Amino acid sequence: MPDFFSAPLDLTDPPVADALAREARRQSAQIELIASENLVSGAVLEALGHQIANKTLEGYPGKRFHAGGEFVDVLEEAAVERAQRLFGCEFVNVQPHSGTQANQAVLFALLEPGDRLLSLDLAAGGHLSHGSAPNLSGRWFDAHHYGVSRDTGLIDYDALAHQAQQLRPKLLIAGGSAYPREIDFVRMAEIAAECGARLLVDMAHFAGLVAAGVHPSPVPHADLVTCTTTKTLRGPRGGLILSRDAQWRKALQAAVFPGVQGSLHTQVIAAKAVCLGEALQPAFQEYGAQLKRNAATLAETLHQRGVDIVSGGTDTHLVLLDLRRQAITGQRAQTVLEAASITSNRNPVPFDARNPAQWAGLRLGVGAVTTRGFREQEMQRVGGLIADLLEAASGSDASATVEACAARVASLCEAFPIYPAN
Repeated sequence: MPDFFSAPLDLTDPPVADALAREARRQSAQIELIASENLVSGAVLEALGHQIANKTLEGYPGKRFHAGGEFVDVLEEAAVERAQRLFGCEFVNVQPHSGTQANQAVLFALLEPGDRLLSLDLAAGGHLSHGSAPNLSGRWFDAHHYGVSRDTGLIDYDALAHQAQQLRPKLLIAGGSAYPREIDFVRMAEIAAECGARLLVDMAHFAGLVAAGVHPSPVPHADLVTCTTTKTLRGPRGGLILSRDAQWRKALQAAVFPGVQGSLHTQVIAAKAVCLGEALQPAFQEYGAQLKRNAATLAETLHQRGVDIVSGGTDTHLVLLDLRRQAITGQRAQTVLEAASITSNRNPVPFDARNPAQWAGLRLGVGAVTTRGFREQEMQRVGGLIADLLEAASGSDASATVEACAARVASLCEAFPIYPAN
């Protein structure tokens, strides 16, 4: 009988060990361009795999509902303090299990069922947890949505101000999952004040850019800010709630626990502390600057090859392609790119079809490849590969192009290895 505490996974559960080994090889051998993904450090992985995962706790440091939490208190307090320094805020809650649950906690704290909210439309780059009809937030609240200009792909703040005055929402939400441009947080705060709403900014995608000092911060302007620790912060899967004003502490602490969550994920709290500490280092500032340069290079390379870029470019890590000129769907593009070992995801573009199978967008993000070491030269090569594949995808047989591009992808990946082999 193998020892419970020391037997390796490949001995105790070969099918799971095999799937994990193949996933590690996939990550090593593919160019990852899914905007919601990144590569965590070895230190973050070490924290995630620590036996602190055994510890169950509810509540907050010094006021737990279980004994034996003194070391988790140290970790949670470190994560909070690091986030306060990183983002210049008074209040931080590091317990949300995801960005969506961070948003749920804010809605729980600020709204009553049936209250009105106004957020960016999903097709314009918004997020499911901002009041989308299939989501809990769309079922419990009176959700309305603003869009972008058909001509520019940018938020029309004057039109938004007029809409907000007409609707008088209790909560105005900025941010989303596929809006590639900087948001005017000063103007959003003015619009919220003019219609008597609170302002929530969801900076899940660009939090790392804010942390690096290469993107405007919403913290001085929003009532509340949420984000994930994945994506551009390149940490574990989890969420944060931030505010410049400590007045929200009592309501938000209660909204997270016992409002929308139970016990915290102790190993994730540890990993959050690690990634926030990493983001405080000078090297992270250069990482953030390289993220923006890489995304801009990718967008320009694809534009020069005749691919339409939503809003004409990017201010963040994210590039959104409109493939209607190529007469292919985002799903077709995603499938062909994946066959060449480039991962991406289909996405709606502004004013797109409602059926996901017909979406004309492809969302790309440069977080993982920037962590891997890609710079402008590599992004030009990646852009060329994607353009070749999109051209092939519009024909009846893309196999020859896929094979040629896959060989070039393999060469790039070999030149920029990630985690050491076990």
